[in-house]
Amino acid sequence: MMRALLIRQRQIIFFIIAGGLSAAVEILLMKAFSSFIPDFIPHERNWNGIVYPISNVLSTLLAILVNYWLSIRFVFEQGRHSRRREFTYFMAFSLLSTLLSLAFFNLLYHKVFLSPIGFGFYTLSPIMLSKAVAIIVVSLVNYSIKKRLVFNG
Repeated sequence: MMRALLIRQRQIIFFIIAGGLSAAVEILLMKAFSSFIPDFIPHERNWNGIVYPISNVLSTLLAILVNYWLSIRFVFEQGRHSRRREFTYFMAFSLLSTLLSLAFFNLLYHKVFLSPIGFGFYTLSPIMLSKAVAIIVVSLVNYSIKKRLVFNG
């Protein structure tokens, strides 16, 4: 019974795994970029009220490429579109997702996660908390859009 359920839900399970791996890449890159980019570009910490825009966009775009590769390899089957058109649609929706993620990140950073949260052995900064929650929110939208519009086989 459990095995049948897992087989039926295979795509969702692989989507969650691929999303988790992509999120890990995105969070690690966000941490790395937000640590060293401000040394070279001081306005990175706050550019017209937007915090860490370059770090955020670069980490998201690189994670999108990882997610695309994982999606075509393990999650979705080839749909009715050619690979080129599929990639174009994937990137177009991902661009919208990037903007949505940036908006959520800034909202969370400025209004919700105002101080670090410590767990005794590790402390999560407002940057990491905001990024993680933004990824989760945007991922919920991404699955249905990409399944129905990009990989609609």
